[in-house]
Amino acid sequence: MSRFDADDDDVVVVVGSGAGGGTLANELCQRGIRTVVLEAGPHLTGKDYHNDEWQAFSQMAWTDPRTTSGSWRLATDFPTLPAWIVKAVGGTTTHWAGATPRFKEHEFRIRSTYSDIDGASLLDWPITLTELEPYYDQAEVKMGSSHLHGRPPLPANNNYKVFANGAERVGYRRYATGPYATNAEPYDDRPATVQDGFNFQGDKGGSKWSTLVAELPKAEKTGKLDLRPDSHAVQILHDTRGRATAVLYTDSEGTLRRQRARVVCVAGNSIETPRLLLLSASALFPAGLGNSSGQVGRNYMRHTTATVWGQYDQPVRMYRGETMAGCIQDESRLDTSRGFAGGYYMQTIALGPAFFASFVAPGTWGPDFTSHMDAYRDTAGMWIVGEDMPQADNRVTLNDGVLDQHGLPVANVHFDDHPNDVAMREHAQRQGQAVYEAVGAKRTIVTPPYPSTHNLGTCRMSERPVDGVVDRHGRAHDVPNLFVSDGSQFTSGAAANPTLTIVALAIRQAEYIAGEYRRQGA
Repeated sequence: MSRFDADDDDVVVVVGSGAGGGTLANELCQRGIRTVVLEAGPHLTGKDYHNDEWQAFSQMAWTDPRTTSGSWRLATDFPTLPAWIVKAVGGTTTHWAGATPRFKEHEFRIRSTYSDIDGASLLDWPITLTELEPYYDQAEVKMGSSHLHGRPPLPANNNYKVFANGAERVGYRRYATGPYATNAEPYDDRPATVQDGFNFQGDKGGSKWSTLVAELPKAEKTGKLDLRPDSHAVQILHDTRGRATAVLYTDSEGTLRRQRARVVCVAGNSIETPRLLLLSASALFPAGLGNSSGQVGRNYMRHTTATVWGQYDQPVRMYRGETMAGCIQDESRLDTSRGFAGGYYMQTIALGPAFFASFVAPGTWGPDFTSHMDAYRDTAGMWIVGEDMPQADNRVTLNDGVLDQHGLPVANVHFDDHPNDVAMREHAQRQGQAVYEAVGAKRTIVTPPYPSTHNLGTCRMSERPVDGVVDRHGRAHDVPNLFVSDGSQFTSGAAANPTLTIVALAIRQAEYIAGEYRRQGA
C-alpha cells in the first residue's frame, strides 16, 4: 500500500470507503490521481467475518453513540440506533443485500411531477435520468448486476418461489430474481455465490460486489491509493479564501493527525457526512462548512419501509439461498390513484433465528412471540422499500449534550413520517399480505421499520445554492474544492435501493474531478 506525506497538498482526500467513497477512490486512482482514503473503522476481510448474526453486528456496525428524536417508531424501539450502517473498510457495501434497480425518470423531477405536497420540501434534481444513464451502465457492469449486460440471473430459492407464485396470483407481472450485484457465476475475479444464506452482512466468499472486494483492491494495484483504516475524520480545515486545505483525523491510537489536500470528498453516509460538515464550523462558516443555505443536515430520508411475513403449514426454509432473492417491481410505478405519490418495491428477505427474534415483533413476549418463533421454518419474508418525502425538519443535527469517544458532539437524527409515507406503507403492507395469502398463508405478520439502512439527503443537490448544499457534480456551492460523494447528495429518495445510484454518481464525479485536474494543469 502506498503512503503519501501528510503535508502533500496535491492529493484528493476521501472520507469514507463505502459505495461512494470506495468507488470514487478507485475511479480517481485509475485516472492517475493520488488518493488518500480515511476510513473510521478497521480493515476486516472475509476471513475475519463471523457467520453469526449478533457477532457480525458487533464486529461491523457503527455503534458509536447517537441520539434520536421525532415521532417515528425507531425513537421508541431503537433510540440509540437510528441507522444500521457499517464502520469498516468497504462501509455499508459489506452489509447490503445487493439490489441494483435504477431510479425512474420522474423520480429525478419530483417537484415538477408531484407538484405541491403539503409539508414536503420537494425539489427537482439538477441532473436528469438521461444524463445519468451512461453511468448507470458503467455501474451495472462494474457491479455485475444480474439479468443485465449478459450477467445471468440468480437461482430461485424457496423464499422466492413463494413470493413469485403469490405475485402471479394477485396479478403482478414484473417480478424476477434480480437485478442483484451477487454473482450467479464467476465474474470480475469474484466467485459465484454458494447460496449459503449469509452474505447479507459479511460475505466470506466475496461473490457479492462491495468496494472492499472490488474497488479498493483495484485502486491499490495502481500505486495511487493510500488507504488508512481506523482513521476517524473530525474536522475539515480551510484557508481564508474558503477553500478546503486539510482533514484532521484521529488514528487507531487516538492521536490527532492532519492530512493536507487539494480536494476533499466526504462520503461518510448521510449521518456522518453532515455531522462532519457541522463539526467543521469556523468564523468564515459559522453554521458549518458549506452551510450558508442552512441546508446541511436537512431533508433526511430513510425510505418508507416495512416487513411482511407469511406463515405456512409446510416448510419454506427462507434462510436457504440469498437473503434477497427476488423483487416485485409493479408497485414502483407512478400512480397517484393509490392515494400517495411515488412507488415502492417488494423484495424477499430472510433473517436468521437471532435477528428474526429481535425484529419480527419488537416489544412482544409470551405466546404471541413464541408463535412467531415456532413457525420460523415455515415462514416466508419480504421487505418493502419505497420513496419517502423529503421534509426540511427531518434532519441531522449535533447533540452537544452527548459526546462520542473523541469528545465530539454526536449526531441526533430527527424524523417524522409524512402522511404520504404512512399511506404508502399501509398500502404496501396490504399488498404484501395479499401476495402471501394468495398462496395459502395461514397467517401474515407486519413488522415496523428496522434501524435505517438507506440513509439519504442531508446535503442535497440543487440548481440554486439557496435550495441545497452541492451542485450537479456533488461539489459544495460554498467551497469549490469540497465534494459530497455519497447518498447525502440525493435530492429525492426514489423507490429504488440507493447503492447503484451512489456508484453511478461516484463514477460521474470522478470523471469531473479528473477533468478539473487536467484543466488546472495537474
